[in-house]
Amino acid sequence: MKNIFQKGKSFLVALIIAIIVFVLTYSQALYSWDKLLADPIYQQPSTPDNTIRLITIDERTIAEYGEFFDWSRDIPAKLVELLNENPDKAPAVIAFDIMYTSERDKETDERFAEACKKAGNVITAVNLVYRTELTNEGGSLKVDNDHVSMVEYSYPALKEAVGYGFANTYLDKDQFVRFARLKADYNGETIYSFPARIYLKYAKYKGFVPVFPKTDKRQMYNFTYTGKSGSYETLSLCDVLDGRIDPEVFAGTILLVGAYVPGLQDHYNVAVQHGSQMYGVEIQANILEALLEGNTGLPVNDTLYAAVVAIVLALYFLVIRKLKIVPAALTGIGLIGLHVVMGIILYRHGMVVRIIEPVLGIVVVYVLYLIGGYLSEILKKRKILNAFKKYVAPQVVQEVADKGDFRIELGGERRHVAVLFVDIRGFTPMSEGLEPDKIVEILNEYLALTTSAIFKNGGTLDKFIGDATMAVFNAPFDLDDYIYRAVCTARDIAAGSEELEKRLMERFGKSVSFGVGVNCGEAVVGNIGCEFRMDYTAIGDTVNTAARLESNAKRGQILISEAVYERVKERVKVTEVGVIPLKGKSNDVFVYQLDEVM
Repeated sequence: MKNIFQKGKSFLVALIIAIIVFVLTYSQALYSWDKLLADPIYQQPSTPDNTIRLITIDERTIAEYGEFFDWSRDIPAKLVELLNENPDKAPAVIAFDIMYTSERDKETDERFAEACKKAGNVITAVNLVYRTELTNEGGSLKVDNDHVSMVEYSYPALKEAVGYGFANTYLDKDQFVRFARLKADYNGETIYSFPARIYLKYAKYKGFVPVFPKTDKRQMYNFTYTGKSGSYETLSLCDVLDGRIDPEVFAGTILLVGAYVPGLQDHYNVAVQHGSQMYGVEIQANILEALLEGNTGLPVNDTLYAAVVAIVLALYFLVIRKLKIVPAALTGIGLIGLHVVMGIILYRHGMVVRIIEPVLGIVVVYVLYLIGGYLSEILKKRKILNAFKKYVAPQVVQEVADKGDFRIELGGERRHVAVLFVDIRGFTPMSEGLEPDKIVEILNEYLALTTSAIFKNGGTLDKFIGDATMAVFNAPFDLDDYIYRAVCTARDIAAGSEELEKRLMERFGKSVSFGVGVNCGEAVVGNIGCEFRMDYTAIGDTVNTAARLESNAKRGQILISEAVYERVKERVKVTEVGVIPLKGKSNDVFVYQLDEVM
């Protein structure tokens, strides 16, 4: 029944762990922390495809052509004309990650539009303007945060001459870019994203069938960065326009033209490089290459993922209960390693799995296991100490606990100790007239008196011998003023015995008294017996003498040896008994009767 109860408690704890883990995982409460851990694992930069190159509006270009917002449309027109001068050596796609929404100068605007129309390989960026809107789905109102209220197109002439795609950048919950949107609907028109439009254009150029990634209901997908900032080949726009670079080197490539200077405010936090930002044109290049290489994915189902994590952690808790510390830790490390490896494999197959919940969960469960084991050991230790206190004075037990030394071995040591024996006088005749349960009750009250007196003075209860009690002072640990403490114990027994005699006389019509003997000297103390049954005790002549003193003591008398008297004579009053023979000893012993302890 106890085992069933223990198992029931374990399963209950496992269930509680599973529920807590499920809620935390499903709620994505640790989402930002997860990304700090998962991004370095999943976002492993490689060498970008040389097909994609960047023509950058950098500081050198700004220095040569002036502030970007003051530029004439002649500059982009000249670039398109220059790159398409030889149609056989023209780029596959020229994509401006720049919005040309307003008309400025009619002549230059028309030149740019005409150049793009003639080239037929130009794509420009547009911007989607979102507005939160309430929608009615199946009779229930829902908030739509992705409603496209307006599209900021290129000016009309340019819009008719080019392909276009929205270049909006989408920030994750922690303000990092990890997701891209494939397409959006506006007034019946499907508008593809800037990278997706480039991808379609390049697929047509190369003659392959484009395969778009799976998306969620918002048309969003996760993408893997190919490189960090500076990974793609970048060429300054001024170098291209000034003829320092041969346009024919761009034959068949995809050219992205965009800002590459902080002042144009086109840089974001990205998953591939925490701590530094990336320019928007580089982000678009990474999204484009993810589409070309199929390095996209979607997060796994939250409910399924939370359930799996909860079950695994609950099972881990149930398993490690029976393991030692090191195997439990190795099991946890193995599970963490397996989870990370499986996460990487799933990520490469288009399924994004969060990392932190299982990792943190395993660590927390292991810590709980350690705490539980520690508390269990404390409770076990407490039980041992409480049991030990039935034999040894509490302060001695505390010393054992503080030292933490519970080794029990056969063997002994020679120590100078004080030994006390106390025995009931007239116990056998008294017991003949009482029922057994009454005899036991009387004996228990008497032994409780002797035991409390021994413990009060720091002695060690060696054993009960029938109706006798043996105590040792200064063993197993050193005890200050131990001979005087033994004498005080005898006095306390005498004082308590008077009250006990009155109570027993009232209840049973019987009275008990005692005889006490105290001696001190060298004795061998330690564990005596065998490996499976041993007893901590003291043996030797000192012990035998104390026993003989007790046996010679009259009713209510305390006898102490001369050795004891010499050590405490300044603090006691005695009556000389004189030399008496003791059974089993060849030499007589000078004995004193203890009258008072000061």
